[in-house]
Amino acid sequence: MHPRLLWLTIPLLLSACAGPLPAPDPKMAWVDLEAREVTSLLMAERLDDGRYFQVAPGAHDLETIYRYYYGNTMGRNTLPIGCLLRLRYPDFAAGQRYRLKVWAQGTQVQGELHDAAGQQLAEIEVLSCGFY
Repeated sequence: MHPRLLWLTIPLLLSACAGPLPAPDPKMAWVDLEAREVTSLLMAERLDDGRYFQVAPGAHDLETIYRYYYGNTMGRNTLPIGCLLRLRYPDFAAGQRYRLKVWAQGTQVQGELHDAAGQQLAEIEVLSCGFY
C-alpha cells in the first residue's frame, strides 16, 4: 500500500471509535478489545458497536476481525492482512471487565484474554487469515 493511502485510512479506522462508550451493565460481562500496533484494527464481529463485547455471564465464543499491515514499517511493500479470530471462554462473570489483546509477530497472530487484574485466562484461535 502506498504510504499516503495508509495515512488516509488511519482517520477512517479511528472514526470507528468515535462516540462515547455506554456504561457497562452490571448484569453483564464487558470485554474491551486492544490491538497493540498503531496501524492495526481489532473489531468485534456481528455487533452494532465493534469496539467491545458485552455478554451475559457464562460460556461464549467471541469472534473478532483483526487487520494489520505486514512488511516494511515505512509503508512501502506492505501487505494488508485480515484475520478472523475466535475466543472461547467458559466462565464470563457478571459485572467483571476483561481485555482481549491481539498482536502480530510477522505473519503469526496471537491474542489473550485477561481479567481486570491482568491475569491471562485464555488464548485466541486463528480461524483464517488472508490479504484484503
